[in-house]
Amino acid sequence: MSFGVRYAEAVATRGRLCAGIDPHAALLTEWGLPVSVDGLRVFAQSCVAGIAPVAAVVKPQVAFFEQFGSAGFAVLEETIAGCRAAGAIVLADAKRGDIGSTMAAYTTAWLDDASRLCSDAVTVSPYLGFGSLDPTVAVARASNRGLFVLARTSNPDGEALQNASVVGGGTVAQAIVDAAASVNAESSGTVGVVVGATREHGLDLSALGGPILSPGLGAQGATAADLARIFDGADVSWLLPAASRSILRSGPDVAGLRAAVESTRDEVEKALR
Repeated sequence: MSFGVRYAEAVATRGRLCAGIDPHAALLTEWGLPVSVDGLRVFAQSCVAGIAPVAAVVKPQVAFFEQFGSAGFAVLEETIAGCRAAGAIVLADAKRGDIGSTMAAYTTAWLDDASRLCSDAVTVSPYLGFGSLDPTVAVARASNRGLFVLARTSNPDGEALQNASVVGGGTVAQAIVDAAASVNAESSGTVGVVVGATREHGLDLSALGGPILSPGLGAQGATAADLARIFDGADVSWLLPAASRSILRSGPDVAGLRAAVESTRDEVEKALR
């Protein structure tokens, strides 16, 4: 099945929510865990047990594993495998972006079956030109996996670049959305975009034909009620709100994590009906 079909089946079964696994040092401490590889492993195992069986998409934040070096990557490999075994789509939040053979190598790491880091999808940055993502697009199409391209992020520093005008009119962010739509016209759902939920974005997403990952739900201030307004005009069947800290603060209790995922998902579904 194509990634678009797999995504649609997952959200039809489990609801529209991407739950993040962000083992931030402050959260490890909040959970009573050491800020070490041992603490990281316990944190990740609890998330796999509590989140992966109920969330449609699980998004490990790669940086929080990477900071522990090779041992952290080993925990990430275990986390990816555990989430996939529990039936969740795994989106590696790696935000990779480069050119040529380097981008091809990143693609192999995150989307190739031969890699222990292989996930169902990966976040990528198009700011070396959307064409720099061609190796990732090609592998995603061939392997029925996906990529999520940064378009209109929620950080204030991104506004000057993402809202800059391009030759012929429109903004950089809109050009990225349009390029993603062109890919999806040939392979529906392969390319998603990342558009923050914490403020108005000014994008026309009506022709995207792929998932819209929208971080910012919960701790960053966006509410489920904001979603329908902010994404008015978009096909909300593709909308994938993301929450991390607001869910993770319900840990370390596995049942608490599961309940937080379910209640957040239910709020989203009620708001978007």
